[in-house]
Amino acid sequence: MTPEPPPRKNTRLSLFRNWISLAGMVVGIGALFSFLLLLVLDAIAKVSNPYVSILTYIVVPAFLALSIVLGFIGAWRESRRRAHGSEKTSLQIDLNRPRDRRGVVAFIAGSVVFLLVSAIGSYHAFNFTESVTFCGETCHKVMKPENVTHDHGPHARVACVECHVGKGVSWFVKSKISGSYQLYAVAFNKYPRPIPTPITSLRPARDTCEECHWPQKFSGNLDRTFTYFQSDASNSPYSIRLSIKIGGADPSRGPVGGIHWHMVVGNQVEYIATDAARQKIPWVRITDPQGVVTVYREPKFTNDISRYEIRKMDCMDCHNRPSHRYVSPDRAVNLAMELNQIDRTIPWIKTNAVFALTCKYDTDDQARDGIATALAERYPNDPRIRDVIPVVQQIYRDNFFPEMKANWSVYPDNLGHMIWPGCFRCHDGRHKTEDKKLTIKANDCNSCHTILAQGVGGEMEKLMPAGQKFNHPGGDLDDNPTCNDCHNGGR
Repeated sequence: MTPEPPPRKNTRLSLFRNWISLAGMVVGIGALFSFLLLLVLDAIAKVSNPYVSILTYIVVPAFLALSIVLGFIGAWRESRRRAHGSEKTSLQIDLNRPRDRRGVVAFIAGSVVFLLVSAIGSYHAFNFTESVTFCGETCHKVMKPENVTHDHGPHARVACVECHVGKGVSWFVKSKISGSYQLYAVAFNKYPRPIPTPITSLRPARDTCEECHWPQKFSGNLDRTFTYFQSDASNSPYSIRLSIKIGGADPSRGPVGGIHWHMVVGNQVEYIATDAARQKIPWVRITDPQGVVTVYREPKFTNDISRYEIRKMDCMDCHNRPSHRYVSPDRAVNLAMELNQIDRTIPWIKTNAVFALTCKYDTDDQARDGIATALAERYPNDPRIRDVIPVVQQIYRDNFFPEMKANWSVYPDNLGHMIWPGCFRCHDGRHKTEDKKLTIKANDCNSCHTILAQGVGGEMEKLMPAGQKFNHPGGDLDDNPTCNDCHNGGR
């Protein structure tokens, strides 16, 4: 008679010989595999994906922690089982038994499938987290206004994370700290409406914008024609053709000057803003390439500047809406009429379309019905209005978001000076040196652009390269006001 082998000692290591702990080991192997795969993907990528750190250092370690927890849960259950008198381990495999062979084959096959799914899932997650869909739709429903305007903007092919997160560990950490609060705000409906700007946590433009654009580039002058339709019965057109003096900042490529003088590498422009939106700038300091410092103040600003943040001017101070532009009703209707999407022969259509857009609506559905009703009531016997209504409704969908209270009127656009002060925040003639001898150049139309032609029809064909004085279509204006004193983009 063959003697039975002595019972296996109840060692701590043998406690992990159970199916739960074994499953934890497989999860751990899959997580380690995903970790290595993500590291390789990030290393070989042409542009580093800032969100890969979330997967590599947060999501994958969470699965590693899960594998450890499963391992110890299995060991705890095994110790409890043995405490009740069982000396045999719960995991005993005899390949001579068909049942055990099938179990082993199923476990190995399941483990292989799990590892493949981990690899494929990690790769697709890597790509998805840097997509605009992820930022604008999946995780950030509150970002609908930003998502729609991004898709219609000049940077529609630039992923959100390229500007809002960018590269580097420090900015990644800052974005995630900010994102943690945003997640709480969205989950508990604590987020502001509209989302306030400027975004204080946004990294400097020199780290983002200047990967594609750079101040040293010489742009010269740009030729632009702007067509407007007046708010009168005949929707009178009026066009202005400008040569915009963009200029440049590299003397080896062209003369230094123009609008981009502000970003000449040798110059340093600093300012103080007394409001959160940076629309009120009472103090400016300029340091030229020779180190000469000149300070300009508004007469009433005698405050101690140590109480304020002194900001160094960069691209975003003028190009503050590079990707999320909410077009004003006036400008959107002008463009639709110029493109013949709205029949300009319909009397007062410019005024009435803008009126319909600027009425107060609480939801998108209410706006859709309200616009249709408003225009139909004003033109009850004109069949042409049926083609106008969907165009105006689309303008609203693209630029108005009532649930978030977001539209052109709450987001200043500093590029220009038609609706918002823009350039005139500093170039208003009120900023002077302490001795009153120097003044920041005031609102002179020819400082930044030359009017080549203006008017309608044949008047636009008579170009004047030397420029001409601006003729306001409504007649001369008293007291030389700035454009935004009258124009607000709406009614």
